[in-house]
Amino acid sequence: MIADKTPAWWRATMALCLGSFLVFINLYVPQPLLPELKTAYEVSTLGVSLLMSVATLSLAFALLVFGPLSDAIGREGIMRITLLLAGGCSLLLAFAPNFESLLVLRLIQGFVLGGLPAVAIAWMGDAFEKPALLSAVGLYIGANTLGGISGRIVGGAAAEVGGSSAAFIAVGVMTLVGCAIFWRLLPNSRAFSPKRFQLRRAFTDIAGHLRTPVLLAAYCLGGINFLIFINQYSYITFRLAVEPYQLAASGLGLIFLTYLGGTFASTISGRLAQRYSPASCMMAGVVILMLGTAVTLNDSLVLIILGLTINAFGFFLSHSLASSWVGRYAQGARGSASALYLVFYYVGASLGGFWLEPFWQGAGWTGIAWGSWILLSVTLMITLGMRRFERRCRR
Repeated sequence: MIADKTPAWWRATMALCLGSFLVFINLYVPQPLLPELKTAYEVSTLGVSLLMSVATLSLAFALLVFGPLSDAIGREGIMRITLLLAGGCSLLLAFAPNFESLLVLRLIQGFVLGGLPAVAIAWMGDAFEKPALLSAVGLYIGANTLGGISGRIVGGAAAEVGGSSAAFIAVGVMTLVGCAIFWRLLPNSRAFSPKRFQLRRAFTDIAGHLRTPVLLAAYCLGGINFLIFINQYSYITFRLAVEPYQLAASGLGLIFLTYLGGTFASTISGRLAQRYSPASCMMAGVVILMLGTAVTLNDSLVLIILGLTINAFGFFLSHSLASSWVGRYAQGARGSASALYLVFYYVGASLGGFWLEPFWQGAGWTGIAWGSWILLSVTLMITLGMRRFERRCRR
């Protein structure tokens, strides 16, 4: 097992962080382009948001495939091949002839993007000692945020120069270069014990995880929080693209620098959890997300950006700890346990537009805030239950 902060730990962690970065630049590159694509293809806000929803939904389905498969054949090959395919999909998106083709390619890309997230934390669980796992997961989630930021900024900036096609080409080339580095850096896990893949066994493992309340709580927490968080960013682009803000694609891309609040939260999450307990920190994250949403109600662009930064801090604090919570409490079949967490996570993202669209149509951004608070109240109750579980374990 790899000890915390050793050279082997740094090499493996940096490889997985790079892979995570590459996944999320591909997943989120269309987000700052949504207002432009809505106009270009003459579709509704809900219609153009499908470019995000179909990718996250197919990614969620892929997790159910790659997670159990990795328990049987190993994890490194899945991560390497799917990253390569994801970069190829971005290049193909640049030449899609119509909106329907874009949707189909995003559906395919979402599936291959699921390869690395499905198995990365399980790989850490196999290879790292427990203190090393907590530290590595925080950095890995931090790389998620940097990938999300970079995809949106690169996409927005490239679109200003050459349109949406240039955005997809730029991200595709970055992915292929990064993939070559990832292949070389990632070591093979020496502690992995393969199990013969059996479809019935895979379903049994998944059913077992779903019947475990301590895991189900983390699954629901991650899914509902992400439903709110990621779709707030989609709707904020529509708010800021019109008067009085009228931000162009490059400006909308820069809005996602607020994710740096999440990067910071992810990197300190392990230390906070060791001091205050993971469940208490997850509860604090939900409260912070609710407060940040309140700040975004102000019409000042500076305060909107501040509110989004607060949201990112709160969300990623909870998300980092919920991810490691699953790795800690899963009893066997860690690959499928971690994958199931991400299934809830990305299904939540896919359904968020359908939940928030009526609030947007009825009351604009104020409606989005109320729709967010309703569901965040649910996750706050979930964290209370998780904290009670922790206290029982101590006793």
